Amino acid sequence: MNYSIKKESGKKFEDTLIELKEGLKVEGFGVLTEIDVAEKLREKINVTFPKYTILGACDPVFAHKALQAEQEIGLFLPCNVIVYEDGAGKVFVSAIRPTAAMKMIDNAQLQEISVVVEERLEKVINNLQLDES
Repeated sequence: MNYSIKKESGKKFEDTLIELKEGLKVEGFGVLTEIDVAEKLREKINVTFPKYTILGACDPVFAHKALQAEQEIGLFLPCNVIVYEDGAGKVFVSAIRPTAAMKMIDNAQLQEISVVVEERLEKVINNLQLDES
């Protein structure tokens, strides 16, 4: 099952992260959480890990609708969007496909909401510039 929306960025990690946050904002998403995974792994278990940040993105209007449709949907909120650098130094952006996640729940209202949210996440990722130009 394809559970992510993914794109390679030709930019540096930090520049990609900034652009992603701006793109999310344009589409109405707020970033509720930002986790620097590499930093946390270094801090907690003293290991080195490539750059990897998890953003918890949420559109309050759709989150409210989803919570009204299914009270325990908070287990799936916010939508995770990641920026990471692989071992070769390539930078990628990836977001959860809400439609894939909602297949676990038998609720037609959530299916409808997930389609709209996914379209907006795809727009954010597709609008990212691929290189420094």
